[in-house]
Amino acid sequence: MPNRLANESSLYLRQHAENPVDWYPWGDEAFTRAKSENKPVLVSIGYSSCHWCHVMAHESFENDYIAGLMNKHFVCVKVDREERPDVDQIYMEAVQMIAQHGGWPLNAFCFPDGRPFFGGTYFPPEDRGNNMIPWPQLLMRIRDYYDREKEKLEENAGNILHNLEAMNTPVATSTDPLDADALAGAAGAICQHHDDDFGGFGNAPKFPASAALNFLMETRRLLEAGRAGDETDSEKRLDQVVETTLRGMAHGGLYDQVGGGFTRYSTDRYWLIPHFEKMLYDNGLLLQTYTRAWQRYRDPLYRAVAAETADWVIREMRSPETGLFYSSIDADSEGEEGKFYLWTPEELISVLGRDAGQRFCQAYNITAEGNFEHGRSNPALAAGEFPEREALREAREKLLEARNRRTRPATDHKHLVSWNSLMIKGLAEAGFYLGRRDLFEAARRAADFIWDEMRFDGNRLYSVYHRQPALNGYLDDYAFFAEAMLALGAYSDFYEKGSAARFLDRCRSMAESITEHFADPSAVGFFFTSDDHEKLVSRRKEWWDNATPAGNSSLLHVFSRLYTLTGEEGYRKAFARLRKAYAGFARKVPNGIPHALDAIAADQAGWATLKFKGIGETEALAAFIRENTWQRLFACEATDGDQPEGYQLCVGTTCLEPVPTLEELRDRL
Repeated sequence: MPNRLANESSLYLRQHAENPVDWYPWGDEAFTRAKSENKPVLVSIGYSSCHWCHVMAHESFENDYIAGLMNKHFVCVKVDREERPDVDQIYMEAVQMIAQHGGWPLNAFCFPDGRPFFGGTYFPPEDRGNNMIPWPQLLMRIRDYYDREKEKLEENAGNILHNLEAMNTPVATSTDPLDADALAGAAGAICQHHDDDFGGFGNAPKFPASAALNFLMETRRLLEAGRAGDETDSEKRLDQVVETTLRGMAHGGLYDQVGGGFTRYSTDRYWLIPHFEKMLYDNGLLLQTYTRAWQRYRDPLYRAVAAETADWVIREMRSPETGLFYSSIDADSEGEEGKFYLWTPEELISVLGRDAGQRFCQAYNITAEGNFEHGRSNPALAAGEFPEREALREAREKLLEARNRRTRPATDHKHLVSWNSLMIKGLAEAGFYLGRRDLFEAARRAADFIWDEMRFDGNRLYSVYHRQPALNGYLDDYAFFAEAMLALGAYSDFYEKGSAARFLDRCRSMAESITEHFADPSAVGFFFTSDDHEKLVSRRKEWWDNATPAGNSSLLHVFSRLYTLTGEEGYRKAFARLRKAYAGFARKVPNGIPHALDAIAADQAGWATLKFKGIGETEALAAFIRENTWQRLFACEATDGDQPEGYQLCVGTTCLEPVPTLEELRDRL
């Protein structure tokens, strides 16, 4: 018999609707019952494409005996972390304090008022000799301790809430200026953690560090602009780190070599075997990074990866009804992780023929032994040169066609404003710099849907869309959407003259709403939730860039760019105030704030604005920008009646004299 989750909009919640666990969705009903029965609350958090969430659900939540323990001793609440990042944020940070690590599934034990006192991630259903306490045993211990030693748990909860509150204050501020030298030092510190053999930062598991790579490229640009002589060893080191990682990810199994797009993370050092879920946010961020790498390094591999990722998004992740993009594709199909993506040599030969199949196996390291389970392999490009890769394009297309006849993993069709905004920004930049109008138009259509259908009270945003908008927007929704509007505005006049002003106005509207509803009047930084949001046990500020950038990091980009474009002093002050919060972070933990540092480096170098007037068709100018990009750019038709025909370049707040030809503009660059 289905439980209370059967009628929920969230795919993740509905995946648990047939569990014998008496699940509640997040809300007052669950906590009211817990108070009336004096029961602790289990808040269990995950998302629909999470492999280990499925494992724990199958092992424990579908088990009648274990479910009986949960129902008898707890009030059980199931939360979709993608729809409720505000709830996930609180309990994730609490569990990280308790267990020194976090992840999903996330299981937090709370008092009936929501205060967490204990928690962890995955727990097995029985003792497997790996020092992990079995879930049933943990349940009984927690309930026994709750009944006998509640005062100690109260003390735990008080300490956790105190620490959560303290985390709203930035790392002790530093008097060190965040100038070019400090930014170079922060970039160097990040590079110290680089794996020079295979790329990426740290050991396994490895995550695609998009924001860090963007910051390193921006710092490289800043250092290059500030010197007169030959490139330095520091600059060469930045290039080495960026390119080693980009090529490692592009050649590895993290990247879907057959269909395009990136999976969540690699379980090994070599980028070979991922957990196979594909997330919209990863691909939006990586699309930006590979596009920018193509601009800088002109390696055709980067262009190909950006184009193939964008094609995958348009083909498999876009809703034909709304133009928005789906959240994720599951890791599992037919009950097995990665089955949709894996191959044996025999399967490849049956599709491609013997000669072409053997050639593909050799190029992509498909062996009889396999690199995954049951003799199957996840393709990873062993061929080193791009022409070898290109020669196999037709083979990849045939394999994609064959793969699409397999049973597909489930797709989570919900639309999140924050993640869509990351993809809109990625598609806008890729569309322009790859010369793909179709990608730019896809970005614009998604942005228009959000603006037209997901606002309320003028400049307020909803967060999620399931056939209708729902949930009060979070800081990420506003900040990421503002950044996306800047990306669209930067190039939209090449496709629709005069439209740049429209996107700039949308960005300003978001900044106004953020300042009104998310600001802390007594301290630096912006809260993750608005002033009219549901009251939770803690109102958090997010400083760290994790799988997605922190909203505060994103706002540094927004305020800096808006000041450059409008000259309004309020934006400069907002940027300067927020920037101060990051001085201590930059000195102590630069790897935790790369998106913030990227904004500070771009501001230091000076955002560029190129105004044009009376030039007729814009194709030649667009080609010129693609060929000569040296700085972050916002190009728009001039509205100043006094500006003569031609081109005027401004960097930061300094504007050069207008010039009548592209040749003269090139000299200015």
